[in-house]
Amino acid sequence: MLLGIDVGTSGLKAMLLNPETGMSILAYREYDVTMPKTGFAEQSPDLWWKALIACLNELRAKNTAIFEKIDAIGFSGQMHGLVMVGKNKEAVTNAILWLDQRSERQTRAFQEKIPSEEIATVIQNRPFPGFAVPSFMWIQENEKDIYRDCYKIMQPKDYLRMKLTGAIGTEVSDASATAGFDIKNRKWAFDLLDKLGLDPEKFPDCRESVDLAGVITAEAAKATGLRKGIPVVFGAGDQQAQSIGNGAVCEGLFISNIGTGGQIATYSEKDIYDKKLRTHTFCHAVNKAYTIYGAALCSGMSIKWLKNNVFDAESYDEISALAQQAPPCSEELIYLPYLAGERTPHMDPKARGIFFGLTMRHDKRHFARAVMEGVTFSLRDSLELFEKMNLPVERIIASGGGANSKIWLRIQADIFGKEIVVSDVREQACLGACILAGIGTGMFGDVQEAVRKLVTFKKETYEPDMKAHERYGLTYRQFQKIYDANKELFAANGH
Repeated sequence: MLLGIDVGTSGLKAMLLNPETGMSILAYREYDVTMPKTGFAEQSPDLWWKALIACLNELRAKNTAIFEKIDAIGFSGQMHGLVMVGKNKEAVTNAILWLDQRSERQTRAFQEKIPSEEIATVIQNRPFPGFAVPSFMWIQENEKDIYRDCYKIMQPKDYLRMKLTGAIGTEVSDASATAGFDIKNRKWAFDLLDKLGLDPEKFPDCRESVDLAGVITAEAAKATGLRKGIPVVFGAGDQQAQSIGNGAVCEGLFISNIGTGGQIATYSEKDIYDKKLRTHTFCHAVNKAYTIYGAALCSGMSIKWLKNNVFDAESYDEISALAQQAPPCSEELIYLPYLAGERTPHMDPKARGIFFGLTMRHDKRHFARAVMEGVTFSLRDSLELFEKMNLPVERIIASGGGANSKIWLRIQADIFGKEIVVSDVREQACLGACILAGIGTGMFGDVQEAVRKLVTFKKETYEPDMKAHERYGLTYRQFQKIYDANKELFAANGH
């Protein structure tokens, strides 16, 4: 049996997987993001640890015989975040998450200190608030005691892996998303970090995702119920793990992921990057390849905001049912999903959400559908950039919470103008974590073997309605113009 652990932004999932039959059992614990000040987004690492123990206790209680047969453990986790631990291997403060915007000034300082050519050729990504290095620069400037007490930095999943194995470290997929990593050479960019004034000793050893990180310690076994000595591999960032769980491990396959954030992502054997740095190029977890993707900050988060803060709805199914009742284009109501700034294509932390075109005839149905459409328009921004980068789009695999809504799948097909398919496995990041554990311990010869064995797709597919696609095309151009028309106002607002 394999155990895959996915440390998400909204909750933690743990999956038991039979690598022979593909049978899986899942446990989940939800938690919240703490926002103590405007622009701050944090979580206590202890929250993840408690959620992991709760999930493992549930799996063990309900499936004791299977739980005792776990042979290897892998990880997936929310990317970009900053976790800081002392020499005692305990967190010195809350983790700063990818949603965090506090390091806007440090991000500008980063771009002033590092020549644009070096940023493009070395880290191949535009530094952005919420990335670990700008967040660490903020800590160095504003929390000097915390910076001093920090022994090593890491990402969220690395913290839990350390708690299980006692070993501090990270791996290439997550490290490449910090804004301090040499993408092409798959190592820390120590020269760049030195120019930023950051202590290179605070950056941990970095390995490949399928490498063995350690084994379950006696202390961790006592706390979790896991058997002492189970091998644990390093794992991967959630986007890379999810691509594996979706079977997108060859060129031409794209993933449209709508989770808390959103991504359009594809696999590449070469480290291709957008010359204007509007997309992201990170190391992949397998084959020493790369993942190219565009990121949207508030995709599923927009629906959660609508559900909890506006409608006070009981479930996401209620939102989907409302959206189903509204026509395509929501009777000209357009939503910009920039509740926390935006990355692709704008790389604008000051961008904000907008409902445009409101009239007396609009009601909850139109708001629900407009939010789904606006999120999908933001992902189309990424898809159009990829096509300009000559990355072939052969198939789009829908993933994340958005793949659970039939109306949202239909909206994606019609806005993208592409066939949409959905994996049979709901928790693809957990499956990817399991596959990495299997590769790292020799259960699978390579990722292709694992994917052939474990990844299947639902029979129902979503073909685009090309008339709707044409109409959406006109609304999409309006969507783009609304941002352009308000960009200066966003900047002047000073948030």
